[in-house]
Amino acid sequence: MAEKGGMDVINSTLCYLERGDEYLMLHRVKKRNDVNHDKWIGVGGKFLEGESPEECILRETEEETGLQLTEYRYRGLVTFVSDEAEGEFMHLFTATGWTGTPHPCDEGELQWIKKAQLRALPMWEGDKIFLKLLEEDAPFFSLKLRYEGEHLVQAALNGRPLT
Repeated sequence: MAEKGGMDVINSTLCYLERGDEYLMLHRVKKRNDVNHDKWIGVGGKFLEGESPEECILRETEEETGLQLTEYRYRGLVTFVSDEAEGEFMHLFTATGWTGTPHPCDEGELQWIKKAQLRALPMWEGDKIFLKLLEEDAPFFSLKLRYEGEHLVQAALNGRPLT
């Protein structure tokens, strides 16, 4: 659905699988021309035609990890604006229950990382903001992040600028 000006917006999902004080993180090192190359992120990906956020995160988590989510929560909507990439609405989830056996991911290396150590890893600046909101168990939120290149130049939480 293109709006005036012909700009398409990507819909994607991101999920942090939570095990005690750890998250399952994906170190993106396997794909060429990956906007996330060498960054640590959760698992997820782009919607297929007709998918809901929940259907997308269930499919993407299984594709990337081999695990089927049984307990998960929709935590927030992150709007990405960039001078180098298409706009994106990212639907953010956390999960505390799953079944299945993990398998290697073709997009990077999966690793359990202690939450306290996460922010020291290479990651997008805005990811640190929503990870903090998840840690604080913030109610459902809307976070807008505007990037110039890899530099975060603006962040707004629930419509209010963050300083």
